Formats: sequence, structure tokens, C-alpha cells
Amino acid sequence: MGYSRLVHRLVGLVLISALLVSCSRDPNVRKQKYFESGQRYFAKQQYKEAAIQFSNALQVDSEFVRAHYDLAQCYLRLGDYPRAYAELRRTVELEPDNLKAQVELGGLLLAGREYDQAQERAELVLKKEPNNVDARTLLANALGAQGELDKAVQEMQTAVQLTPSNSAAWLNLAILQSPRQAAAAETSFKKALELDPKSATPHVALASLYLIQKRIPEAEQLFRRATEVEPKNLQARIALAGFYLGQGQKDQAEQVTTEAKKVLGDDPEGYRLLADFYVQTGNFEKAIAEYASVYRDHPSDLRVKKNYIQLLILSNKLDEASKLNDEILKDRARDADALIHKAQVLVRQGKSQDAITVLEGVLKSEPENATARHFLGVAHSATGNLARAESEWREAVRMRPSMVDSQRLLAEVAMRKGDITMLRDTAEHIVQALPASPDGYLLRATAAMARRDLRAAEADVQRAISLAPQSPVGYSRLAAVRVLQKKFGEADKLFQRALELDPNFLEALQNLVAVDLLQKQPARALQRVQAQIAKAPNNSNYHMLLGGLLFNGKDFDAAEAALQKAVELDKNNGNALLMLAQVQIRRGSIDKAVASYKRNIGDNPKDVRAYVMLGALEESRGNSTEAESLYQKALQIEPDYPVAANNLAYLMLQRGGNTDVATSLAQVAR
Repeated sequence: MGYSRLVHRLVGLVLISALLVSCSRDPNVRKQKYFESGQRYFAKQQYKEAAIQFSNALQVDSEFVRAHYDLAQCYLRLGDYPRAYAELRRTVELEPDNLKAQVELGGLLLAGREYDQAQERAELVLKKEPNNVDARTLLANALGAQGELDKAVQEMQTAVQLTPSNSAAWLNLAILQSPRQAAAAETSFKKALELDPKSATPHVALASLYLIQKRIPEAEQLFRRATEVEPKNLQARIALAGFYLGQGQKDQAEQVTTEAKKVLGDDPEGYRLLADFYVQTGNFEKAIAEYASVYRDHPSDLRVKKNYIQLLILSNKLDEASKLNDEILKDRARDADALIHKAQVLVRQGKSQDAITVLEGVLKSEPENATARHFLGVAHSATGNLARAESEWREAVRMRPSMVDSQRLLAEVAMRKGDITMLRDTAEHIVQALPASPDGYLLRATAAMARRDLRAAEADVQRAISLAPQSPVGYSRLAAVRVLQKKFGEADKLFQRALELDPNFLEALQNLVAVDLLQKQPARALQRVQAQIAKAPNNSNYHMLLGGLLFNGKDFDAAEAALQKAVELDKNNGNALLMLAQVQIRRGSIDKAVASYKRNIGDNPKDVRAYVMLGALEESRGNSTEAESLYQKALQIEPDYPVAANNLAYLMLQRGGNTDVATSLAQVAR
């Protein structure tokens, strides 16, 4: 090669290199490169990878509108709705005329119960494009959510007129029409079904209407048909299983979920369905066995592993749970779910303060983690700090109103405080979060009964029974309504029905006994309890109930024997131990009573009643120092426990203790 040609070649290479460097530094080229890479990942449904690339494009140009919008689409598909909302909001700030983004943003506002803001988005779009069907549908749903059902139906009818062959529009109209306009809703559902006969969705929707109308055979036929026209539709399988559960046909429901696992074996939610069914129906033994099997088949599915760990914790198999959880933490030291599992184990091991430290660490990195907040409340409750526990549960439901576990615990707090308004409000949240569950309706009924609004109470209880006809709870609560109405004969039959459904259902037997005693029939009450023990001989609480009746009848020997049996069946039955000690005191067996109280403290160290009762007994025996120590221990567990505060204040004043402290304790007691 000649010198001249070599020089030209070198100059060309230098120019090309310079051009490449220039391109790599050009922001427009770089952002486009990231954006196109993100689109390729998106097309392959690799949404996490696509999101990374769109984010990279935005690092180069924070006002790249299309990247914001496409990043929002990634987050929508990943179920990360807060981030999707943020990206859609930024999209419409930069490009207000992006009507599709406006409608999608309105949809997220609707899902977040910001109904008025969702309505504003819909109306904004309709001003620019009156025939926008999606915006018209959004407006209809926002109006419906705000209770303006006539206007909502009218808007949806307009949407249907704009797209008369759109099955989804007819379906939306039918949902807004039902159940008030049942006939019109049925017509609309049938039209949706006619337009899309191979879709499971309209079948399930119409079946649900028939279920409300008690047209059970037609509902069953449609639920089954939904699984036939779309065998891989998970929601259709869930709906069919739910239908059978609601009818009390648990075996049929199990069969449906078993079949679903086979048909949907390549879908993670499908192969978890049977295990989740066992969890939902409270069959933890089968649930653990099924999750163990699923975990063996899908060891890389982290959700399966985490669910399995949670079940092991709930079943108190703490060593096994910790072993699996430690495997996750070894690779993912900051995994929030694994850290929350670790905290739950610590609470169950009596190391609640360590659990609090772990959970506070989670919340430091993820301050909006409602699950961590919930279990932080549980940990504080275990230490006796009930005020802090309530505060954490309130914060959890603020973050996630559908956090039903926290709502249930807040309901318990409300009942303990006798705060009927709080109980009613909490029940309303549970009803909204789980409208197909009886729990919220039963709690709301309890609040109504406390207000003596028996009509509202009965309506809610009847709704709970319709949702769970094989559960004893609804019948027992309806019986309680009948007691308040002084319809004792009807109440008796309903309590008996509850016990037929579950021979170990304590609430029903307790209430039957209470009604008998109210009617001054102690012999009948005793006979009832003895008859139920014959049906459920290993129920510790039944033996405790028997002991209480015998104690009231002054048959102390038989009462002590019954209570000893109750404790033998369940060493953690603190109520039985406390009652046993009372019987022993009455019989003059003081040393035995002291031993029973101490046993209760050993087995149930957070039960303040045992400390206070033993303290009172020691005080009566002249052991003031020991009594004072016991009252102080009770207050360490529950600082505002009034009896302990009162007794300790009195004892301190008697013994010449600190007057200011005693006065403070007396104020707590008051």
C-alpha cells in the first residue's frame, strides 16, 4: 500500500471514530437508543427490562414524553400502580392533549377512589373529543362510584350507542344497571354474551347476577360454561370454585381448583390455586402439604417460597420457616417480605423487641410498606404497648385501606374500648375491601346491635349468611338479634343450628347458656353443656364452661375436676386456670391457687389478670412486697391496666410510698 493511500485510510478511520464518539455523546441519539431498546423488550413482554431502558432514556432527557408514557405502560403491566400514576401524570403535564394518557390516569384515580378527580379527567377529554368511548365509560363509572347511578347509566348508554358492537361496553352498562334495574341488566349482560360468546367474562358476570337473584341452577350452568369456553381463564375457575364454596359444596370447590391446577399448570397463579384454596378454607394442614409439593416443583418461584414460609409461621413450624427464610435473606439481605417473616418468627419466639427493630429497619427503607406497619403493630401489642399497636394499625390502613388484617385488629380494639363508632367505621372499610366476605357485615351488625338498630343488624347478618351459608357464625349472630328481640325460641333454634354446623363453636354454646341463665334455668344450661361435651369431648373451653356452671351451683369438687380437665386439654387456656384458682381459693386450697396463678403466668406471661389476681391474693395474705411486685409487673405489660394501677396506688399509700407516683397511678385507674 502506498504512503498516500495509507494516509487517506488513516484519516478516514480518524473521521469515522470522531463521528462515532460524537454520536455517542449526542443526547438525542443516546435517548433514542435507550428508547428503542425499551420498545424491543416491551414487545417481548419483558416489562422490567423495558422499564430500565425507558428510565435510562429519561435520565438523558427528563421531558421525553413518549418515554414517560411507555414507562407508565410497563408499570401498569407490572402492577406497580403508584409509579404508573406518577408517569402518566408527568405525561399529561408535558402533553395535555394526550387523551389516552388522560383516560388511563383517570382510571387509576378511579381505582384509588379519587372519584371526583377521575370525573374531572373524563370531562376534560370529552370536551375535546365528545365521542371518546373510553372517556365516556370512565365518566359513567366515576358517577356510579359517587352514587349518581341514574346519570352513570345514562352516560354508559351513550357509550353503548357509540359502539353498539362492543361487548365490554354492554358489560359495563349491565354492571351499572344491576341490581337496581335487574331486568335491564340481564338484557345488557345477554347482549355482551351474544357479542362475545367465547369470552368467559360475560358468562361469569351474568352468572353473578343470577346468583344474587337466587337463580342457582342457571348461575351454576353459566359459571361452568365460562370454564368451558375459556379453559385457561383463571378468574373463571376462581368464580366457579367460589360459587361452590358459597353453596357449602366444599368438595366440588376443591375439585374445581384441583382441575384448574392441571389445566393452568404453566401459570404461577394457576398452580398455586389449590394451595390458596386450602388456605382460604382454613385447612392449613392440606395447604402446607400442597405448598410443599408446589415448592418442590417450582423451587425458583419466589412467591411460592414466601407463601409457604408464611404458612409454616402461621402453623408455628418456626424452625422450618426460618431455614427457608434464611435462604432468601442470604441472597437478598434487604428483601422486605423475608424480613417481615423474620419479625413474625421473633414475635412468636417471645422476642418482640427484636422484631420491632427488624420491622423499623424495613420501614426505614420502605416507609409506605403497609404489611411491615401491620406487623409492627402486632409486635408492639405483644410487648403490651396497645396504644402504639393501635397507632401502627391505623397507619397501615391509611397506607392501604384494604389491609383487612389491620382492620380486623382495629375492630377488636374498638370492641375492647366499647367504641361503637370506631367499630362501625372499621366494619365499613372491611365491607368495601371484601364485599364477598361475611366478616365486615358481621362486625357492622355487632355495631348496629350495640346501637339497638336491630333492623340494620339483621340485614347485615342475613347478608353474611347468604355469603357463607355453611358458617356457624352468621346463625349465632342472628340468634343474638333474636335474643335482643326477646324471641328466645327462635334464638334457641338458631344457636342449635350453629352447633350442628360446628360442634366446637364456643360462641353459640356460651350464648345458649347465657339465655338459659337469663331465663333462670341453670339446670337446663348445665344439661346443654354436658350434652355438647359428649359431642366434642376435647374442647377445653366447653369443660371450662361446665366448671363455671358447677362453681355457680356450689359443686366445688366437680367444678375443680372440670377445670382441671380444661387445663389438661389446653395449657394455654388462661381463663380456665384463673377460674380454677378461684375455685381452689373458695375451697380453702390457697397453696394450690397460688400454684395455678403461677402456672398461668408461666404459660401465658402476657396475661395481666394472673399477676393482678395473684397480687390481690398475696396482699390478703399480708405479703405486701410480693403483691406490689406483681402489680408492677402487670403494669409493665399493660401500662394502663386500671385494676393493677388502683391496687398498686392503694398499697403504696398504705405503706408510705411515693405519694406523687401513687396519685399518678390512681389517675390512670380513674
